[in-house]
Amino acid sequence: MKKDYKIEYLVGNKFITNKAIEPYNDDVCNFLADFSKMLFKSKEAKKYSDLQTLAFWCRKSEILKLKSKFSITENRLGLGLVFHITPSNIPTNFAYSLIFGLLTGNSNLVKVPSKEFPEIEIICKSINKLLKKKKYIKIKHMISIVRYNDYDQFTKKYSSLCDGRLIWGGDQTINNIRKYSVKAKSIDIPFSDRYSISLINLDKFSNLSNFKKRLLIQKFYNDTYDVDQNACSSPHMVLWTGNYKKKINNIFWSMLNSYVKKKYDPPLISSIDNYSKFVEDAIKAKNTKNIKKLSSSLYVASLKKLKANTLKDKTKWGYFYECHIKNLNEIKFVTNRNLQTITYFGFSKKFLKYFFSLNNFNGIDRIVPIGQALNINLIWDGYDLSKILTREIEIR
Repeated sequence: MKKDYKIEYLVGNKFITNKAIEPYNDDVCNFLADFSKMLFKSKEAKKYSDLQTLAFWCRKSEILKLKSKFSITENRLGLGLVFHITPSNIPTNFAYSLIFGLLTGNSNLVKVPSKEFPEIEIICKSINKLLKKKKYIKIKHMISIVRYNDYDQFTKKYSSLCDGRLIWGGDQTINNIRKYSVKAKSIDIPFSDRYSISLINLDKFSNLSNFKKRLLIQKFYNDTYDVDQNACSSPHMVLWTGNYKKKINNIFWSMLNSYVKKKYDPPLISSIDNYSKFVEDAIKAKNTKNIKKLSSSLYVASLKKLKANTLKDKTKWGYFYECHIKNLNEIKFVTNRNLQTITYFGFSKKFLKYFFSLNNFNGIDRIVPIGQALNINLIWDGYDLSKILTREIEIR
């Protein structure tokens, strides 16, 4: 592991190439397929579900699916050098961002969180091992993964060199980074702090067998607890439709609580944070009917009704809001530019497509079934990265 002053080079070094190649280059696709295989075989990686998800996502068949959806022309290339500033709360996010850059034909300088995560070390170890192979000499000069604390000096320098920046983080982080000058034609793609919700039809849930109820609960758990609700696409609120009088929602929460007790291993701080949020809502929240504490890792605050800015604060560690809505149009109170994903159960894709296109809500970038909240793709936050991170060369 090489160090340069305050910079720690986890992969590559400061001599990264500013080179653009064609999107979905064969060498890149093969590299990612080998990376996937290496993670699947790694005993260390098997300990972390997020690494298994990453390995599954970038296996060869999935990469070829992405390639098949991309309209490749002979004259399309990447932008050049892309600078990725990745978030501090999701340890594998930097890998997805890097893969986006590679698939779109770019050289990539990736800043990982200053906090050390075992997942980051395992990923970088695998990449370094692959880059030693002669067949990946081209890829070797397209990747530099760095860790540093000093934003001012190094972020300013790297910003001035890049042809594009992928900025993941809170609004304040994004605004701070935007202060650093870039080339005139360089582009910024900000992935700001967002929130997400779930939409569940109680009647459809009630009609499920116990086995299928448990499957749905597991999928909801994966969307939320797997990342401590830290992901922007993890639901923080559940909206119920259908017959609310039978209190079917209590069955949902009870089954989730049983599963959480078996699977979830929260940090100590989570109990303190959840209790503090519970006290805050109990004292200040005029729109709260009641708050159920099913365990230290599952609180459910029931709201009287949806209002504008209902979800101004994100929650985590298993703290959820819920609300029964009589009419789907009530969703308008939580649909603004900060709403990223709606996960759903009990509705057809055709109906949802019709409903949301008809109402033209301001907000919502993704509508996916429960269990797919964390399924990241090259279309993310409303951006089609396959197009934004590439350029078309017109030749007549």
